[in-house]
Amino acid sequence: MSIAVIDAREWQRTFDLKTGASVATNDPTVGMVKEILARHPFPGDVEIAANNWVTDTTLDLIEKYDPQLACVTYSMPYFIFRFNEITAEEKATVIASVFREIHRLVQSSGFTPVIIGSGSLVPLKGYIDLSRLDGLAVASNWSTSYAGIHNPSTRDLEYIDNLPQVEKTVTKEDLLKLFAGSKEEGFRLPDYFVMAKEGYTYKAVGTTLRKPVRIPGHNYFIPVATDLGEVDSITQIRGLVEKNLPQKKIAVIIIEGVGLEDFPLPYKRCVNSVGWYFYETGELQFFAINMGKHNFLSYPQGYRYHEDDDEKQPYPFSGYFRDIPNDTIGAQMGLKRIAVGSRSMLTHATTGADICIECFARNLSNQGLMAVIIK
Repeated sequence: MSIAVIDAREWQRTFDLKTGASVATNDPTVGMVKEILARHPFPGDVEIAANNWVTDTTLDLIEKYDPQLACVTYSMPYFIFRFNEITAEEKATVIASVFREIHRLVQSSGFTPVIIGSGSLVPLKGYIDLSRLDGLAVASNWSTSYAGIHNPSTRDLEYIDNLPQVEKTVTKEDLLKLFAGSKEEGFRLPDYFVMAKEGYTYKAVGTTLRKPVRIPGHNYFIPVATDLGEVDSITQIRGLVEKNLPQKKIAVIIIEGVGLEDFPLPYKRCVNSVGWYFYETGELQFFAINMGKHNFLSYPQGYRYHEDDDEKQPYPFSGYFRDIPNDTIGAQMGLKRIAVGSRSMLTHATTGADICIECFARNLSNQGLMAVIIK
């Protein structure tokens, strides 16, 4: 049984991760994780102290668990850049804070880093209104560039084709071909898939509640900094890391919201795309990094995620995720692995690490912390 621990400051409860049922356990690992949660309350998604929280919590967990691999995510830049008007000086301060914390993490832990910038954000130019179609338009999973169209009418398709803010519209069959999937694997795909021009996003079912100031750009390349060797694509990172495990202890570090132009370290320009499709920062990009392959068909943007939302849905603390991956970096090597991140759900749902600690926040509302101990 995998355990979820929720910590709401001076209040902790343990649950079965898959069913959501409350459970009691004397497992010493769970007890150790509870103590770490109590020592490191989460300051909030857009607080610069969230960067310190990631480092402090990771170092504490490394000391207590002694893992060979750490998957670490600093997400504060993404949230503050997306939802707040900031000056160039303020942006530079945020980025400098992250890299100071990464330096502290590496120096204090002795881990060899693989540092990845997930891609830059660009100013919001405007909206594509898909709210009045005959069919159903879904812009889900925090995606801004992509939307899915289900059961469109001829009128819908003509309307979308004439929108100047739309860069590309492709069919379900196009997506299956792009990601080398079978018809059976495409059961979640929309009938049509829409890609917006850079700077534009949607008004449709599933769009986030908060109005963004910036959104992810069309980042076909992202920066990767490491001394372990060369990688040309983000799907090669897993192989490079596993090649150097267990001889070295390694930290795979993702900085959300930072791209090529803001990355202060020497880096390799890595492919962050498949053909015309580029990864936005989020679960599909994380899967590509952690699994070493493209996993688009499992949770494609624009799918009707609400159809999964019923009382029988497994993993109720994991949002729209219906399973935990068991084929990620180091999973087949028998190594101890941890994950710490300031992005809720994605930390445990895309790494599959033994112990995961993440913020428990929804739409920037700070509700505490969650840890997952995977058995």
